[in-house]
Amino acid sequence: MLGGLGADAHSVGLSILRRALTEAGYRVDFLGIQNSLREFFEVAGGADVVMLSCMDGHARTYLAEFADLRTEFADIDTLWYIGGNLSVNDADRLLAELAPQGFSRVFPGYVDIPTVLSVLVEDLFVRPRKQAVIPVRRPELKTRPLPVPVDDRMSLADFRRIRREVLDTWRTGAGAADLEGNAKFLIRQPSFAQAQLSAGRVLLQPRSGVALVADQLELFKVLRDAGGDVLSYQIDSLTRSNAYDIAEQSIAESRSLCESVLNGFPMVNHGVEPLRRIISHVRTPLQTRHSTRDPRLLAEISCAGGVTGYEGGAICYNIPYFKDYPLAESLARWQYVDRLAGLYSDQFGVIIDREFFGTLTAVLIPPCLAITVTVIETLLAVGQGVRSVSLGCAEQGNRAQDIAAIRVLREFATRTLVNLGYHNVRVNTVFHQYMAAFPQDTRRAGELIVASATTAGLSGATRMLTKTPVEATRIPSAADNREGVTLSRFGLEMAQRTTVDEAAVAREERVLRLEVEQLLESVFVAGGGSLTVGVVNSFHKGLLDIPFAPSLENRGDVVTARDPSGAVRFLSVGNLQFSDEVREFHRSAMADRRRRSEWATVQHDVLQIQAGEYERWPLDG
Repeated sequence: MLGGLGADAHSVGLSILRRALTEAGYRVDFLGIQNSLREFFEVAGGADVVMLSCMDGHARTYLAEFADLRTEFADIDTLWYIGGNLSVNDADRLLAELAPQGFSRVFPGYVDIPTVLSVLVEDLFVRPRKQAVIPVRRPELKTRPLPVPVDDRMSLADFRRIRREVLDTWRTGAGAADLEGNAKFLIRQPSFAQAQLSAGRVLLQPRSGVALVADQLELFKVLRDAGGDVLSYQIDSLTRSNAYDIAEQSIAESRSLCESVLNGFPMVNHGVEPLRRIISHVRTPLQTRHSTRDPRLLAEISCAGGVTGYEGGAICYNIPYFKDYPLAESLARWQYVDRLAGLYSDQFGVIIDREFFGTLTAVLIPPCLAITVTVIETLLAVGQGVRSVSLGCAEQGNRAQDIAAIRVLREFATRTLVNLGYHNVRVNTVFHQYMAAFPQDTRRAGELIVASATTAGLSGATRMLTKTPVEATRIPSAADNREGVTLSRFGLEMAQRTTVDEAAVAREERVLRLEVEQLLESVFVAGGGSLTVGVVNSFHKGLLDIPFAPSLENRGDVVTARDPSGAVRFLSVGNLQFSDEVREFHRSAMADRRRRSEWATVQHDVLQIQAGEYERWPLDG
């Protein structure tokens, strides 16, 4: 039995491990991500081994009931494994705690699949095989879908009615109630949108988040002084799942230990006034980055606290991050967020920049899917009054393809908005340094960051999200983030002395334009004139399909890998409505790599950077 534990959203490694176990001859009951510990115990009776994965550093919180559940389900005779990034700051101590609790194997950090398979053989060799055969379940949506919201701008009456409910969600909501007062404070703060408009160069943005206000302020000061042009609150996993009560306990524990036990900043728990103190000291444009299931209260507190950039959207913060989250529900919630941003603009002249996370699952994502999703998110947002948008795309590793992605992203979004009559929307592009598993070797990780920044500079992106050399080994400290900014700055300087293979970029741009045009057309047709309906229908029919996504709304028929140059291509297009020309392009590009099994190819490509099995970065360099 295999699955993710707690609020952790990481799904790619689980997908690869599931396939490897199946191909090795094991019968795998796959629960997907975001399961409670009790859910595992309730269905573990017929399993020889239960494998839990936790990558967000909060394993201790999710395992709090393990001993009690072992007693309650005393008749279950199974081996328990757990692996991943198990703790924010004390992995060794947690490791010592877990074995006495009843875990047969604990894998803190990276472990390769051959090691897992070898351990299984060793552990199961001396155990009698279970006779009971449990049915393999396919997870199903437990949440009842709501009606799909209409495309029209939300009425003020509806907004105000919903707003009262949103602000009552948690005790700190009351501090954000005065919209006009919030705007008077916001108008005096550094503007995220204005910083992007006036920079004239690629802005550097490190990410950061810790549990306590004073520590977050100090972290911001370090990153600002290190050269961060704009900064962001990285929100913790508990807030992302709206578990404010558990976050409250973790804040208290962090105060007691004098160190953060959270993997981000619990903004909702702290509320408006601490945020206003932070921005008043930092005086740098701030953004909120997160993947919150219900983002509305976080958006209210964020804006009221002086934050002028807010990330996320109904697709990009649903399909790659949640298993059981109906699209209709996320569309309605994000419509509220966009209406809030629109009201600040229309009524008070305060521009809230809205960013869309084109990174998606971050692994082997063809740029056409990232561009299509972020263009759709943009159209949904401007329909609610948003006036500044930032569209993200994650580096994949082929420089020509990555440069083409940023260029086509800006071009396509701008042209689509103008064609639909939106002439006063500022379009920005965001380059994410490589977002999949980083090299274990910090020297190679640093080299990747420099080369990545060079690609960003050559692409003409508005802004770049920076990484650190320790991405593969721990949650980065302030010093790690400072080093990442320094390396990125050097990479941008290198771009001034680096030439671009414009012919290769032009070839990538041509294919990308065809792909995005065809994908967008299929979504519009599926909606019969409604974009929101088109989004829901497209995912159900596989007209949009995100590789490795955990969502039960996602078909998961699309398979991607790298061609010999390192560019991401389709091994299987599933039901994406591509023309014969586009399909033939991908068949031809992947002809040599089809000689080995499909999943052996995918597995290699997912893990090769972390394993260091590459000559240089970018892969076509």
